[in-house]
Amino acid sequence: MTAYDAQHVDPQAGRTRWQRRYAQAQAAGRLRDTDFTTLSGVEVDPVYGPRDSDTVEGFERIGWPGEYPFTRGVHSTGYRGRTWTIRQFAGFGNAQQTNERYHQILRNGGGGLSVAFDMPTLMGRDSDDPHSLGEVGHCGVAIDSAADLDVLFNGIPLGQVTTSMTISGPAVPMFCMYLVAAERQGTAVESLNGTLQTDIFKEYIAQKEWLFTPEPHLRLIGDLMEYCTENIPAYKPLSISGYHIREAGATAAQELAFTLADGFGYVELGRSRGLDVDRFASGLTFFFDAHVDFFEEIAKLRAARRIWARWLRDVYGATSDKAQWLRFHTQTAGVSLTAQQPYNNVVRTTIEALAGVLGGTNSMHTNALDETLALPSERAAEIALRTQQVIMEESGVANVADPLGGSWYVEALTDRIEADVERILARIKDMATVPSGRYPIGEMTSGILRGIEDGWFTGEIADAAFAYQHALEKGDKKIVGVNTLTASVTDELEILRVSQEVEGRQARVLAQRRAQRDQTAVDRALATMVAVARGGGNLIEPMLDAARVEATLGEICGALKAQWGEYREPARF
Repeated sequence: MTAYDAQHVDPQAGRTRWQRRYAQAQAAGRLRDTDFTTLSGVEVDPVYGPRDSDTVEGFERIGWPGEYPFTRGVHSTGYRGRTWTIRQFAGFGNAQQTNERYHQILRNGGGGLSVAFDMPTLMGRDSDDPHSLGEVGHCGVAIDSAADLDVLFNGIPLGQVTTSMTISGPAVPMFCMYLVAAERQGTAVESLNGTLQTDIFKEYIAQKEWLFTPEPHLRLIGDLMEYCTENIPAYKPLSISGYHIREAGATAAQELAFTLADGFGYVELGRSRGLDVDRFASGLTFFFDAHVDFFEEIAKLRAARRIWARWLRDVYGATSDKAQWLRFHTQTAGVSLTAQQPYNNVVRTTIEALAGVLGGTNSMHTNALDETLALPSERAAEIALRTQQVIMEESGVANVADPLGGSWYVEALTDRIEADVERILARIKDMATVPSGRYPIGEMTSGILRGIEDGWFTGEIADAAFAYQHALEKGDKKIVGVNTLTASVTDELEILRVSQEVEGRQARVLAQRRAQRDQTAVDRALATMVAVARGGGNLIEPMLDAARVEATLGEICGALKAQWGEYREPARF
């Protein structure tokens, strides 16, 4: 099926290598100062594996934490060195309201911030755009210019908190506004650490929030990769998202295959820019769904690390461990939440979060019980946060690296998902047979773009979603409170409602900012940016200049749309 290093077959040699790395981490003080015993006080080892005398067929695919193929995790210490980051996704109303929620999350023990933007922002539109009517602040926070980000992060030192921003189409101008907000705080931008989603492939495949045709988007992403590699080495400019693909109805194997294919496409993009894969690949991160099928999700995440490491090494020539590491954020499944008997969602989220942890996630968001009805209330958001904290502090699962490694069931599922993913990846590469020179970046990129153009990804996801819905309707698959055990005593929930006054207030503030800014400077900055867009230069610096003079998101995106045009998805029936 796949090739792995024969040297890793010997369990004794592998254990010795792991022990050496673990001892080095311990000597360097990289272990948490906490109690690594069971509730009954029993000492547990940092990792478990076969006895040195055992011969385990296929052990080279399992291995030890911290070494290729990283099935069991990218760090030899597992969570003993550092637990996953609790990064709760939040945003609603205006920047001031969301800032207050962020301070609450940080006070309650959240380890990082994750920004949810409203639909106009995700589509690169200003709050006073006619297309924004009725949507401002409703599914996330409204951001129109760098001044909004000043408010959003007021009292939150950006040099000390990692920040994730879930936005793709207008990700690059939003990133520029984020850098401006950091500058205004007095933060050295080269010290920033965080993640920008930026992944445009998954928009065409599943979420459908794009601005231009694929080629201009890929140009912007390439510019961003170059800029961050050279200027902000700790920042992750690309979070490649399988979450939205899974939420659209994909199977676990499809989610993983489509997402990894997208990741390989971005590797090809970086190489086409002349970037060193050992430098820029470590800035690529991933974002996966943790669904309710407990063992399948654990196996999916373990297989993800293994496939990524092998492709980066054997196909794209990465030689450093960090370039071969697949690091990822996990969010519990939004589509598993039900409006019926909503308190059941706490149980579902707990199962999904535990699967993410046992799969080795690097950071996680847990959904709130009322998110199927509205944005989370403060009470529901706190329960979601505490769910992670109970798992982290009370369950003992952070004491041992990959505690399910070696389970016959988990290893068989991991192998099965890997094989299914490889078949799908081969199919995507087969679609690369387009006219010569049409998509010159790389073979996987060519296959992805052809699959988007032909509607292949959309069709595959639709077929999977239909099969699952059919199984629900037949009763072969069950959802408690929906198609089984439907009697309930649950009262109606009080949900968070965003006032329509937010939209009017945001539009008024935006009008005031436009009146107070230097319009000549804005016009000059936008003209310079468009001139670079017509040529071949990197757009980050001119876009930064536009953000500094308070050009709005809609103005920046609108100027680029006028130059590059807009994308319209072909109709399919």
